Amino acid sequence: MEIEYLVKMANEIGAFFDAEAGAGAPKEVARHLHRFWDPRMRRQILEHLATDGGHGLHDSALAAVRLLAEEQKAK
Repeated sequence: MEIEYLVKMANEIGAFFDAEAGAGAPKEVARHLHRFWDPRMRRQILEHLATDGGHGLHDSALAAVRLLAEEQKAK
C-alpha cells in the first residue's frame, strides 16, 4: 500500500479522535491502528516513522505511531 495513503488514513483517524478524545487522542488512534489495521499496514507506517520521521503525519497520528513503535520495542 502506498505510504501516502496510510499517512492520509492515519491523519483522518487522528482528526476524528482529536474531536472525540481530546488529549487522549494519540492513545485512541494507536488503539485503533492496532485493532483495525492489517499488520502489514502497521509495519509500513512504523517503517515510515523510522526512515522519514513520520513525515506528513499530524500531531495525534504521529504520537500514535510513536506509541506503536514503543509497544513494538517492548515485545
